[in-house]
Amino acid sequence: MEKETIIKLNKSFEESAYEEDGVEYWLARELQILLGYSDWRNFINVVEKAKLSCNTLGEAVFDHFVDVNKMVKIGSGAERKQDDIMLTRYACYLIAQNGDPKKEQIAFAQSYFAIQTRKQELLEERIRLNERLQAREKLAATETELSKNIYERGVDNKGFANIRSKGDWALFGGLNTGSFAKFLIFLSSKINFKGSVL
Repeated sequence: MEKETIIKLNKSFEESAYEEDGVEYWLARELQILLGYSDWRNFINVVEKAKLSCNTLGEAVFDHFVDVNKMVKIGSGAERKQDDIMLTRYACYLIAQNGDPKKEQIAFAQSYFAIQTRKQELLEERIRLNERLQAREKLAATETELSKNIYERGVDNKGFANIRSKGDWALFGGLNTGSFAKFLIFLSSKINFKGSVL
């Protein structure tokens, strides 16, 4: 797929979004065109598969697929009601996953959502690492302050070691530092490479 086509499809998808009360959504009839479906009946079959996937995954279908009606003009200038569906980004993702991958737009959408999911995973991982780093920095600062206070009060190295040991004992549920290290080694030997306990 050419770079210009990718940029155009990405822009079309993002620009088709609406927002109401801080909630981002798309309309199914507009998404139908974006994904290369000319016939609503064919597209609604894909939507139904996506709803089934949503339900199978334990998500509330009505949180992601909301039936709505809108008025559209017909040939004589009159208006009639037309069924449509408000879709969350997650619903759009499920529709893309259940669409016809032979359609260039569906193939793009599947790739787009895979990339966006990975970006979100990396962002969440970075936030977790940053929070962990901040917690470590706070702990280091607190421990430095504690050590300073202990030494200012004339506690020697042996007394300091006893205080640290008591702190570790409280922190590790009654285990001293050495016992807790042995417990971690034992525990790691019982966990397989996928992270589940054997």
